[in-house]
Amino acid sequence: MKTLYALPLTLATLLLAHVPVAHSADAGEEEDLALVYGDKSTISIATGSKQQLRRAPAVATVITAEDIAAMGATDLDEVLETVPGIHVSNAPNTYSSLYLIRGIYSGQNPQTLMLQNGVPMTTLFQGNKGNIWGGYPVENIARIEVIRGPGSALYGADAYSGVINIITKNAAEIGGTHVGVRAGSFDTRSAWVQHGSKAGDLDISAYLRAGKTDGQRRIIEADAQTARDRTARTSASLAPGPVNVGYDAIDANLGLGYRKWRLNVGYKQRDDLGTGAGISSALDPVGKEKSERFNTDLSWADSQLAPGWGVGATVSYFEYRQRIPVDLRLWPPGTRFPTGLFPEGMIGHPDTSERQMRLSAFATYSGFDDHSIRVGVGHDDLNLYETATYKNYIFDAAGMPIPAGPVADYSLIQPFMLPQRRKLDYVYLQDEWQFARDLTLTAGVRHDRYSDFGGTTNPRVALVWDAALDVTAKLLYGRAFRAPSFSEQYSINNPVQRGNPDLSPETISTLEAAFAWQARRDLQLNLSVFRYNMDDIIRTVPNPAPAPGSTFSNTGGQHGHGMELEAVWDATRTLRLSGNYSYQRSIDESTGRDAGYAPHHHLYGRADWRFASGWMASTQLNWVADRKRPAGDRRPPVADYKTFDLSLRSLRGNNKWEFGATVRNLFNADVREPSPAPGLIPNDLPLAPRAIYLQAVYSM
Repeated sequence: MKTLYALPLTLATLLLAHVPVAHSADAGEEEDLALVYGDKSTISIATGSKQQLRRAPAVATVITAEDIAAMGATDLDEVLETVPGIHVSNAPNTYSSLYLIRGIYSGQNPQTLMLQNGVPMTTLFQGNKGNIWGGYPVENIARIEVIRGPGSALYGADAYSGVINIITKNAAEIGGTHVGVRAGSFDTRSAWVQHGSKAGDLDISAYLRAGKTDGQRRIIEADAQTARDRTARTSASLAPGPVNVGYDAIDANLGLGYRKWRLNVGYKQRDDLGTGAGISSALDPVGKEKSERFNTDLSWADSQLAPGWGVGATVSYFEYRQRIPVDLRLWPPGTRFPTGLFPEGMIGHPDTSERQMRLSAFATYSGFDDHSIRVGVGHDDLNLYETATYKNYIFDAAGMPIPAGPVADYSLIQPFMLPQRRKLDYVYLQDEWQFARDLTLTAGVRHDRYSDFGGTTNPRVALVWDAALDVTAKLLYGRAFRAPSFSEQYSINNPVQRGNPDLSPETISTLEAAFAWQARRDLQLNLSVFRYNMDDIIRTVPNPAPAPGSTFSNTGGQHGHGMELEAVWDATRTLRLSGNYSYQRSIDESTGRDAGYAPHHHLYGRADWRFASGWMASTQLNWVADRKRPAGDRRPPVADYKTFDLSLRSLRGNNKWEFGATVRNLFNADVREPSPAPGLIPNDLPLAPRAIYLQAVYSM
């Protein structure tokens, strides 16, 4: 283990020793770099107030709109894969993306809190960003702020393994009107328009995008029905067959700013979204899903209300609906259960509607010597107000599915879940104490009180030391929790997973150390090491025979450790080299074996070259290695892979046109993400082969 930690440090030392002397960045060059890559020196997510990134009491990353353009990314998943300590995996169901932070994996990924402009995007049914996700476009993203590690002391539930905050563009960041188009592989095409302007004290920003893709068509060689066929002596499986991952998309945002007020309105629709590798890991080439989300938030803040005082408040509303316009086949036509044959397949799908109201307020006070205090309160009203169940089966007394003829509405007879409502009140306190010129101690605690499972209190403490003019060291401790989702608590009449109303939250405690070293004016190095312990993990436990499926329960724990190393080197005035390496190892305490799924080693590197007049070429390497299987899964480890991407784009200048071209997976590597144990899809989930995208943007 010591060798693994020493290797990145040795490489960093050798890099410093052999780096040729490059041009020292003067003020003009620094301004030039800021135009190309944006301002990455500050962050707000760590404490709720803007501060220097290197001194923030968290292990954090900032990605700007300019940085996203430089890497040629077209979707949020491509951006997050470049963040140290994060690997983007996929679930069989709709191929929904899973953001694995520091090796923490689950099938729904509720351990990662996603925010948009500081407001949670969490859906109540699964407790995550929603399985009917269908990607997130990047054109309207101003910056992404990421915390790796616990954030519940400030953000409450689900800020467990990390927090991702997407900040949309304001009028100044858009700067005029822009029209863009993109087309590429898998019959992918999209078009968008953006506008940003000022009318007196009113800032106006707007964005509208429409897109469509048929999705990649990689082949699933065998699926869950393949194994069932062998047992039941049927031939119902549709494997080998292609995954089903196409969708239609509409995205819209409106932002209005007036003095101390800010209003954001958003709409995201995904229609005809394919079932991926199948809802039950059995291929379904015709099933389609649809989701709609509408969000709005109104905030007011005054940082100088009175001497030493700052205050602010936010009210937000979030509406989310998931609909199934085409029947989902849990199991394909010809499937046989001990209770009978399903000639049309076993069909079942849930529809849900939910609304979330959130109120929050904060006050800061810096009137004490060397202290900055922040106190906040909030109330959330979380209402899954509508559920509907359509299927062609019923359950017998033992919980076995029985064929019941044509698909019908069973919402009143055997619903998958009844409507549920949860209310939450919380209060938090945070103090930033600079007790010496070069030492700052940040301490905070938050208490959340839930109407259905009680209260939880989560503290954090962080010591930040400016050890030298060019070195900052941090020592961090935090505790976080994840609230049980409505599905985990209240699912009934589910042939696969049943809810448990007595669930308690998952908890995690994390200890971290981090170092930021400005080794030279043109070379930045960051190192973080961590150790965590998870308790009361929510998992499924098999139901007693002969009942099928399983029930959610708090069972077992997990501990892990690892490190992350980052480097950014402006080798010349026109060449930037950047990259990161992450290592993690996580152990399931119930088995004493590797927790599985997440890579032990993850290496990312990028080179950006500005050449000719106003052009940039970028190349990226992504290496994912050493993914173990969890205990009980006898398949060999998931194969490693390396992908190379190339992008070319024109930089915005006086020219009204911008052009870009990107090739992803240039060498057509066979990229696969692990399918869940016990290997219902034996050869895992194949991802996209080589893909090419072209885009053009016209600025008016």
